[in-house]
Amino acid sequence: MRMTARTLLLSCLLLFSTCKVNDRLTVPFTEGLIGEKAMVVCAHPEASQVGADILRAGGNAWDAAVAVQFALAVVYQVAGNIGGGGFAVYREAGGQSGALDFREKAPLGSDKDMYLDDEGNPTGRLSLEGHLAVGVPGSVDGMVKLHEKFGSLPWKNLVQPSVDLARKGFALTEQAVSGMNGRQDLFAEVNTHDIVFVKEGDWEAGQVLIQDDLARTFERIRDDGRAGFYAGETAELFLAEMKSSNGIITQADLDAYQSAWRDPLVADYRGHKIISMPPPSSGGVALIQLLKAIESYPVGDWGYGSSRTIQLMTELEKRVYADRATYLGDPDHYQVPTKMLTSSVYLKDRMANVDLKHSTPSQEIKEGSVEIVESVETTHFSIVDEEGNAVSVTTTLNSGYGSKVMVKGAGFFLNNEMDDFSIKAGVPNQFGLVGAAANAIVPEKRMLSSMTPTLVEKEGKLHMVVGTPGGSTIITSVFQTILNVIDHDMTMQQAVNAKRVHHQWLPDLILHEEGAISGQVEESLRKMGHDLQNRGAIGRVDAILVRDDGRLEGAADGRGDDKAVGF
Repeated sequence: MRMTARTLLLSCLLLFSTCKVNDRLTVPFTEGLIGEKAMVVCAHPEASQVGADILRAGGNAWDAAVAVQFALAVVYQVAGNIGGGGFAVYREAGGQSGALDFREKAPLGSDKDMYLDDEGNPTGRLSLEGHLAVGVPGSVDGMVKLHEKFGSLPWKNLVQPSVDLARKGFALTEQAVSGMNGRQDLFAEVNTHDIVFVKEGDWEAGQVLIQDDLARTFERIRDDGRAGFYAGETAELFLAEMKSSNGIITQADLDAYQSAWRDPLVADYRGHKIISMPPPSSGGVALIQLLKAIESYPVGDWGYGSSRTIQLMTELEKRVYADRATYLGDPDHYQVPTKMLTSSVYLKDRMANVDLKHSTPSQEIKEGSVEIVESVETTHFSIVDEEGNAVSVTTTLNSGYGSKVMVKGAGFFLNNEMDDFSIKAGVPNQFGLVGAAANAIVPEKRMLSSMTPTLVEKEGKLHMVVGTPGGSTIITSVFQTILNVIDHDMTMQQAVNAKRVHHQWLPDLILHEEGAISGQVEESLRKMGHDLQNRGAIGRVDAILVRDDGRLEGAADGRGDDKAVGF
């Protein structure tokens, strides 16, 4: 057929238009592990196997969660812990949901200016390294509370696998030795005693790590429950460690600590029910804000990785993270306006000036200055049992190996969660997140977190269990994973594998993984006024999808040693 000049022009315009609309990326098709009955996905193969063994032995999702939490404290000490804290969101098979807050607390002897000098300026790295950085741990109390309310197997059965792993040892992975070898000098500097992680020469993958002190600590937790950690010999060792330097945690702090049951945040997104963590986590509020704000846009038609999709996500994230810095904190100490922040009326007004063609400078959204965004080590695990009960747990020491302080004679690392408070209004923490009075240090107050353990229902049934580590990137990683499944029609494994982008308001910068943004999209975003930076790996999502046929797809993130185990 002969093509006229007009037809040729229209064809060229159509081709150009198609290229602009379809500047999207594709994620190679793949599926995660398929299980008929139950699934555990977490950051280390040994811990995943422990959880699956508990389920096979007749335990429920909460039993498995306790066992996995403790196993991670042995095999994944960079983030797994008994010296830290976290959050759990659960859904019973019948549909009832809830949340447990076992976040750390500020010691009774703390105060809002404890990391400031006489002139009111932050003093060095006292909130990051050493004994003064430690918040009162909540992990053991949290696991005790979960078991008391929902456990079906004896407590000893859930703790014994951790005793065995610590005493018999396990083989170190490449990622584990990389983290340990890179911190040998810091471990030695912060600790005044020998610790099992420090040795002559480098650790090598395949070497077996045996932790006798930790094994004895777990035996006390196994035999005495909560008292095996917050009282008796373990508490004595903990407090002696505090007294050896400038730590301020006392027995009164350990006696007073209690986890808190909370009502989860619930919202609808494109016919799905989102169930996530309330404050003192900022995760649920921010996730719901992002999902409600993006729901009116056809991002599924625009495509994953397209310039319009990334531009929209970025503009929404700037505003949500600005809200986070201003309004969020511990609801037991500050009146957090959760209903306002997640209301459709507020979000419509808040997002009214979003421009799909131009970047809004962060300084115009709210004043502030941030120059750093550091890496973080948290960990997450997702569990679904044979009855359909589901648990989503995110837990942390904050930085990798927390404060780097290991309790002498007890074998576990202590957190550095005090850095998650707003040390001074407008001053960023290690993740570049700023805060205000809502997150100021107050004795017995819980510090703000980005952890976002989340469940998703579809047509009244469990559909997804999702969460991730990643510091300030946790919220956006969970957000993108949900979009990938619901809007971009990906399998769970595709959604987890998909490359990620991130913006947190300050610094005014789109962080992205290698391969997350095509050359064409990068050019478009720069023309809109964005600065971009390759960040390396963002998040390590471990998730489960309940497929339409009822089977479970366990998706372990290949960015780490994560593994799904199901049956």
